[in-house]
Amino acid sequence: MKPEHYDSLDGKSVLVTGGTGSFGKAFVRRVLEKHKLRRLIVYSRDELKQFEMQQQFSQENYPCMRYFIGDVRDKNRLELALRDVQVVVHAAAMKQVPAAEYNPSECIHTNVLGAENLVMASITSGVERLIALSTDKACNPINLYGASKLASDKIFVSANRLSGIEGTVFSCVRYGNVLGSRGSVVPVFERLINDGVTELPITDARMTRFWITLQYGVEFVLSCLKTMRGGEIFVPKIPSMSIVDVAKTMLPKMRPNIIGIRPGEKLHEVMITEDDARNTVELPDRYIIEPNPITRPSHLDRENAMSVEDGFRYSSDNNNDWLDADQLRHLIAESR
Repeated sequence: MKPEHYDSLDGKSVLVTGGTGSFGKAFVRRVLEKHKLRRLIVYSRDELKQFEMQQQFSQENYPCMRYFIGDVRDKNRLELALRDVQVVVHAAAMKQVPAAEYNPSECIHTNVLGAENLVMASITSGVERLIALSTDKACNPINLYGASKLASDKIFVSANRLSGIEGTVFSCVRYGNVLGSRGSVVPVFERLINDGVTELPITDARMTRFWITLQYGVEFVLSCLKTMRGGEIFVPKIPSMSIVDVAKTMLPKMRPNIIGIRPGEKLHEVMITEDDARNTVELPDRYIIEPNPITRPSHLDRENAMSVEDGFRYSSDNNNDWLDADQLRHLIAESR
């Protein structure tokens, strides 16, 4: 079995799928600051975004940088890109709920078949560790995007049985709304406020969400890369806030415009269900959903680790940690 703890990424070759997205760019920035990599490969299918990213992270200024045009749908291209790569961070996905509902086959080909391609290419290429970004929408999914990411999670968890004791170690990270990402409601509210609106669109006054910054998401992924054993789904402990309170914090005198919940949208985000709780371990800063059956040693042997209670559910409406207005303003400022 490969060492359980990665002390550093120094000297390694790392590939990020979807590397030109919000997470990918934040990950690249942080890794370049923190580590001395042999290669850092941005793998994505958008040549314009790669060109724009090269202006910020050029090979001239960062000799380890590489840019590789490719699609996770293309297994042969993945195998070429993964030659001599030790670590993969999988951030590529079709993420927009309405787009996935309208284009279901495209969503399946990218999120599900792309995950299978990446698993097989990683095993074939001798990748040491792969961590895949998941979403709260994969937990009890009610839309195609969530269902496709649930299938993706199952593929990566099960992949540890294919790779064997000495092969690639696969795990997932699951978290909620990311402040500063293109899919977050905060930039939408900011644009409306800059346009001089006096009311903000609220789908449902009862709605709550988890909140995490891109920076924290990157640090969490890096910490999981160090300690993953294979087959886990890592879930950070992060705060909640209602959408109405978010809107009032950003525009204190605003009038809510209730527009109705959209197809495939949930009132509250759920990251661990009661059924998952039977296999969930709690640590001070995170939960870990262990694979069932456990294919590698359990995390219960860690200091301060314990099983959660029967019937436990981790959702944005029953969270013990809630943001106030000042804390949200601080997170928004931090995410810029």
